[in-house]
Amino acid sequence: MSARKIQPLGDFQPVTVTTRQTRLTLAPDEVRIHRNGVEFCSETPIAPWTEMTVVLQSSKDSGKVNSNGVVVACTGNRHSGYTVSMIFTGLSKQSQARLNLLAYT
Repeated sequence: MSARKIQPLGDFQPVTVTTRQTRLTLAPDEVRIHRNGVEFCSETPIAPWTEMTVVLQSSKDSGKVNSNGVVVACTGNRHSGYTVSMIFTGLSKQSQARLNLLAYT
């Protein structure tokens, strides 16, 4: 993950994160976008190496970014929640360009 501070996702609708067992719908301000992944909070832990799907839907246009990824870290506890770090895998050039725009604006 990049250490760069990221702006909130004000131009996006809620972010959907899905695994085989879990489906999370997150408010845009609960997700931190990096150029190669995302971080978000979860009430339940998600095991490292879990494959996930992330959907970002723009509120300004019909643009949607669908991405697959892998959880690389999950820290926290059941009392305060878990911070999940996920890296993207197999992004198309178009999706990568849109995410770069988000990460560096």
